[in-house]
Formats: sequence, C-alpha cells, structure tokens
Amino acid sequence: MAQGTLSIRMDNTLKEQFHRMCEEFGMSVSTAVTLFAKATLREQKIPFEIALDPFYNEYNQARLSRAIANLDAGRGTIHELIEVDDHRDGGAAALTMNTA
Repeated sequence: MAQGTLSIRMDNTLKEQFHRMCEEFGMSVSTAVTLFAKATLREQKIPFEIALDPFYNEYNQARLSRAIANLDAGRGTIHELIEVDDHRDGGAAALTMNTA
C-alpha cells in the first residue's frame, strides 16, 4: 500500500510530551496517529469524548457574574476554603477544612 505524509502543527511542549509517551508505549508518533485514524474510521467517530467543561456553561457563568457583583457591592459571606479529596477509585472521600 502506498504511503503518504501528514503534517500537523501543535505546541512544541505537547509534541515532545506525546513523543515521549509514544516511546514509552514502544511505538512511534506515526504509529499512534495511524491507530487514531484507523479507530476513527472503524468507529465512524472520534474515539474519545470531546466535551465542554460544564463549569463554563451559560448558567454557571451568569451565576458567577451575579456572585461577583454581590461581593463587589459588599453583599456576601467570606468563609474558609473547604477542600474535598475526591477518591474516584472507590475509596472513601475525605473532607478537610483549612482554618489557618
């Protein structure tokens, strides 16, 4: 089968990270891109989900704008930061509160 060349542009840091990861898998970047193309054609879709971060949806942005306006107007409550360790591996979640 005749082979062609595909040229793409990407950030140099991303390119180097991708190259190193491919090497760790024991394959070239060309092989990885070929696998992506074959999976895309086989599945007739991009073989992974491409989604917007729900944080940036219109409702959340409007709510954040209102909250900022309220804080700027002196209305609001200041509280300590609450950090939650989210264990998605099935382990227990831990709730910690910074009081310092």
